[in-house]
Amino acid sequence: MIQKLLNDGLHWEKREFKRNEFLKISGSTDTDIYFVENGSVRIFIMDENEERIIRFGYTGNILVSMDSFLSGKPSDFYIQAIKKTTVKVASKKDFYAFIQSDEEHLKFWISILEDLVLQQLEREKDLLTNSPKERFERVLKRSPKLFQEVPNKYIANYLRMSPETLSRLKKS
Repeated sequence: MIQKLLNDGLHWEKREFKRNEFLKISGSTDTDIYFVENGSVRIFIMDENEERIIRFGYTGNILVSMDSFLSGKPSDFYIQAIKKTTVKVASKKDFYAFIQSDEEHLKFWISILEDLVLQQLEREKDLLTNSPKERFERVLKRSPKLFQEVPNKYIANYLRMSPETLSRLKKS
């Protein structure tokens, strides 16, 4: 279904982002949908003066600034390229026209939303689990590709641990 979406379902605009360039900044409204062709991004918020990474996107992922996408309102999230990243971008209007044009398309969107809810629940469990080792093992099992796509300092932030702790866990 993603191939159909990419090939003939939607008007996509290709955009390239350099390492550390922002796709979206805090306080902005972003109702676009992104398909990561290659590269990787991180989605984070600022807490006091500290970044809190909540999600990653890499090759083959669809991503949105979900709160802004659904509400049409500004969001506190940043989306930033971790390395040179190429994305295809489509508007919410075009995307909704696509999913409403066919029952299969609507089922596809519902499955994306269901998957996102399940991912969010897994993430909440990760954050509520006390042991860094358990958090590491859960994420490694769920997303092994993450460790090939994303630098350790970002993974450590995502897992709420120091880079040193992550390094120790990876070795053991």
